[in-house]
Amino acid sequence: MTLAAKVSQPLSRAFSLLEVTIVVIILGILAAIVVPKFASASTSAQTASVQSTVGGVRASIAAFRTRAVIAGEDPFPTLAELTTIGTVLQDEIPANPFTGVSGVQAVSQAQAASRSVVGATAGWNYYVDNDASPPVAVFYANSDDESTQTDSDGDALTANEL
Repeated sequence: MTLAAKVSQPLSRAFSLLEVTIVVIILGILAAIVVPKFASASTSAQTASVQSTVGGVRASIAAFRTRAVIAGEDPFPTLAELTTIGTVLQDEIPANPFTGVSGVQAVSQAQAASRSVVGATAGWNYYVDNDASPPVAVFYANSDDESTQTDSDGDALTANEL
């Protein structure tokens, strides 16, 4: 067969509409399976970030308390001390990953006891009472979004319960 004969032959094979439809359906099924997995991964990352931030702030408050008790001062930092870089923490508290909101706000004893979410202007809540016996400080996330962490009954905890 000559080159001219090969060139003049029409293409004999292409995808049929049925084949293309089957591929699209398979891709749709795979996407339906994968997308929820990514959503769960995002919530897991947010949960881990809140736990890390809360743990770091609480550890810094504990270190502050140790220094303050030795010096004979109030054991827990005020809100101003907590948010002043270099006093309790060496860096700014990051934004709450569930809400994307930065900042720490003061809350009442009742709000702290019930881990209430208060407004949407701050990502974190802080209650301190150095005059109580014993003194008390509570730091928690200002979000009631469901996390991937569970309690002893297997129920999901919200971010403010972490």
